[in-house]
Amino acid sequence: MRADGKKVKNVDPMYLIAPYIMNKRVDSMNMTTIDIPHEPIQKYINKKRKEGINISHMALIIAAYVKTMSQYPELNRFVVNKRVYQRNEIAVGMVVLQSLESHEGTMSKMYFNENDDIFAVNDKINKYVAENREAPENNGTEKIMKFLLSVPGLLPVGVSILKFLDRHGLLPKAIIDMSPFHMSFGITNLASIRTNHIYHHCYEFGTTSVFLAMGNTREVAKRKGGEIVFEKCIPIGVTMDERICSGSYFATAFRALKKYLANPELLEAQKEMEEKILETV
Repeated sequence: MRADGKKVKNVDPMYLIAPYIMNKRVDSMNMTTIDIPHEPIQKYINKKRKEGINISHMALIIAAYVKTMSQYPELNRFVVNKRVYQRNEIAVGMVVLQSLESHEGTMSKMYFNENDDIFAVNDKINKYVAENREAPENNGTEKIMKFLLSVPGLLPVGVSILKFLDRHGLLPKAIIDMSPFHMSFGITNLASIRTNHIYHHCYEFGTTSVFLAMGNTREVAKRKGGEIVFEKCIPIGVTMDERICSGSYFATAFRALKKYLANPELLEAQKEMEEKILETV
């Protein structure tokens, strides 16, 4: 048994066979773009700002995805050594630039609970960013890299050993916690550097099954009342490992994600209120 997940039993035969046919994550990557209407998000951010609470676009996206994962747990699965696992934690990887002017950044992980509301998610993100900007040398990822580079010839041997241990479920939890390649999903906000969204790769090493990449806002054409109008949207490039669940499962989950972001109040509502609001959407 792995330290970060439990092997899934009673898997559909298709998902038992798929890892043998597509034995690399790069073979099984599907991509899509989710256009998130900007207006509801910005209205919510402005409303909270008047209340003295600063919430970022990134926090809303992450909170909505965490909430979606709590309802669609197969999103938090991964494949290693041709076996499907259910992850026992919600770990999110994100690069933090050392400063707004710097091109250098560091990457580690944040941990969330499926019951975290938008305020808890926002606080965890702010703490994560502050810690990685103030003392990047304390980042576990940086420590691993420095260790592997400390002795000539250690890097290829060390990486090979880590891959072997990971493949056979023997990688210690302490290493998994420091690894930026073992996460529920990765996310990057390319709009922060004025860049369009991309389809980010899911790493072959590790357990990353989904990567989200936000980009510059864009105008998206939609039909409304018999007319074609243009709606300002935040595009999110999504890369998925199709071996963890079906395409229809992904599609249903992403529809739920869009509902949360169209009604950000859902991210702070109790379950009973959330269900009532969703019924009207």
